[in-house]
This record gives sequence, C-alpha cells and structure tokens, in this order.
Amino acid sequence: MSTRKRGTLVGIVHSDKMNKTITVDVETRRMERTYGKYVRSTRRIMVHDEREEAGPGDRVEIEETRPLSKRKSWRLLRILDRGHGPQEVPAQAEEASSS
Repeated sequence: MSTRKRGTLVGIVHSDKMNKTITVDVETRRMERTYGKYVRSTRRIMVHDEREEAGPGDRVEIEETRPLSKRKSWRLLRILDRGHGPQEVPAQAEEASSS
C-alpha cells in the first residue's frame, strides 16, 4: 500500500452558510513573464468542515481528499488564526441604544 503526500493550501474563509461546508479563498502569486510584475489570482474552493468550527475571516489550512461531492474534494485540516468576521451585538447594547 502506498502512502501519497496530500496537497495542502492556506486560505481565508469566505462563507460558512452551508451545512458542513465552507468556501475558502486561496490566493496565489506568480510573476508575469513579459513585464516581471507579480499577478495575484484567487481561487474559491469548497471545503468540508465536519465540526462546523470555522467562520468567515478565519485563516485555515486545507488538505486534498477524495471527492466528497460534485464540487468538494478538500477538507479542513486546522484553523491557523481566528478572523474578524461579522460582529454580533450583545443584547444589553441593543437595549441601551433603543432607550
């Protein structure tokens, strides 16, 4: 039995609105041959998040896996940094502002 090294990428969580699935933006930079400038390109990847622990803005590491659905063949490996996603307003602050 051969053990294959799976590919890993690092990206930022864009959305977590689906069940057990997050979308991750992975940014790559490459040098443009003619002018020598760096060009950024972003891929949006569907990632399996079994425990639904990642949220928008989190920096995550993802790993290749077998196809889990039509568009999903990556899984969440770990969360590197917690992001600054949408902030929830505490109930006390809402009451104070409406008074």
